[in-house]
Amino acid sequence: MSFTVPPPPLDIAEHFPELLPHARSTTLLYPRSGDPERQESSLGGPMLWPADEPWPTCAASDHYNPGRGCAVVGPEAVAMVPVLQLFARDVPALVFPAGSDVLQVLWCPLIHSDHDQWSPVPVLRWRSVTDVAAGPLLDEAPRPYEFDDDYVPRPCVVHPTDTTEYPNWDMPEDLSERVGEWSEEMEEACGIDYWDAFTTRQSKVGGYPGWTQAPQWPHCVCGEQMEHLLTISASESCGRWLPVEERTRPGSGWEVPETPQDDGHGMIMGDAGGVYVFVCRACPEWPTVHRYDC
Repeated sequence: MSFTVPPPPLDIAEHFPELLPHARSTTLLYPRSGDPERQESSLGGPMLWPADEPWPTCAASDHYNPGRGCAVVGPEAVAMVPVLQLFARDVPALVFPAGSDVLQVLWCPLIHSDHDQWSPVPVLRWRSVTDVAAGPLLDEAPRPYEFDDDYVPRPCVVHPTDTTEYPNWDMPEDLSERVGEWSEEMEEACGIDYWDAFTTRQSKVGGYPGWTQAPQWPHCVCGEQMEHLLTISASESCGRWLPVEERTRPGSGWEVPETPQDDGHGMIMGDAGGVYVFVCRACPEWPTVHRYDC
């Protein structure tokens, strides 16, 4: 089931047509606490996993749990946790490799200091539902013996909803300055600024990364700038992006959920941080990397 995205308070084509070339389609995931099954798209839910395939673990020499005084974890490898499972039927805009129709994202639920990311390290699996369902399925994923609560999501159902967004950080400097001036006028006119009305900082597929700091776009070894595949964010929908179905003041420009701490995945991720996964589809193997900020 998808949600309904409220319309923006102003017509951007009328008031700032220079932004139109920068529009991007995105699928907002809207994770909400629930009890998803392994045959469903979910954030933090069970995964459609072959029983005879080893569950991924992490034995990085540098991962640690800040709750234990930054002590390095070891010596046993730590089981990864399910983060995101998306079936092609639920996200038609997401391009899958040939022969696959489900994307799975897992990560080690500890902090890693490698490459100054200081974040969990995501691992992706592209699968065929038919191939996995042909054999026995894993009943339950192993729980990690050590983890940071900030990076273990509650099971959530998702409500993939297509919309259009515009850049936050990712625009030329001169355009950013003029958008900033227009944003002040916009807030005076309708009570909500450009950044809250036209940019999204929440879990999504495609579109722009929900940067909280300056952009860190990666480049593939082939030389191409990588494409934003998805964001897993501590910040979820509020303001203009709170869906119509959850609004208590229909038509208001800024609104927050009544119980935001109890109705989502529960991850703080440092301090309203985000993990951004990028892919290079110019390479046959579709390599991925991640970035993190908070």
